[in-house]
Amino acid sequence: MTSNLILLIAVGLLVGIFVISLGGGGGAIYLGVLTALFNLPPATAAATSIVTALPALLVGAWSYYRRGMIEFHLGNRMLIAAIPSIFIGFWVSPLLPEKLYKLVIGLILAALGIQIIYKTYHQSAKKPTSSKWGSVIYGIIGGLMVGVAGLSGGGPITAGLLLLGVGMANASATSAYVLVGMSIVGALLHLSGGAVDWQAAGGLIIGSLVGALLAPPVILWLTKKPQRALVIKLILGVMLIVMGIKTIV
Repeated sequence: MTSNLILLIAVGLLVGIFVISLGGGGGAIYLGVLTALFNLPPATAAATSIVTALPALLVGAWSYYRRGMIEFHLGNRMLIAAIPSIFIGFWVSPLLPEKLYKLVIGLILAALGIQIIYKTYHQSAKKPTSSKWGSVIYGIIGGLMVGVAGLSGGGPITAGLLLLGVGMANASATSAYVLVGMSIVGALLHLSGGAVDWQAAGGLIIGSLVGALLAPPVILWLTKKPQRALVIKLILGVMLIVMGIKTIV
């Protein structure tokens, strides 16, 4: 029992620092840990993962807000598009064949990762301009991931912000803000469909809260020099591709 708690706290700490620094909520990682290591049923794991991600996201978003790093005009547009998608995803999820869902989500994640890597190596001198419809599409994709599977949806949100021309640090901050709203709605929906394992959630939350406090200074340090920001974008791109492949397989 004690060893499991220590492991949960350690996982939460690492996820809180690394994932929130990259603008994610860690829902996919939490879901994987809860199902693979602790053998929780899918519905319980989905509800537990999204509840676990929310406190750390709140702390991380508040910390980013105090530093003035959130792009509210883009974030609000994504959030408005995402919320209806969460409800749609939740309602249609029982009707979708699991293989089809995994294939579509996997291809989307992999495509976003490839786009980020391509744009990182082919940056033009002219800064990209934000697209209204682009932000709406990425918001919808993120919302569907939350509604269907209980994931945080951070992959498409952060990737979308980067592809729309937002800098790495501001993309992480804005993503954390969007994910707070998405996770609140997703948590309420998934709580109605699956019981939360509060023992597992408690350990992850403790670790992730500490990690979330450390995340903003970490991302500011990592993106202080252009070379570091380049490496972080490449890491995020590779992570999305790997997550996409694992989802399909």
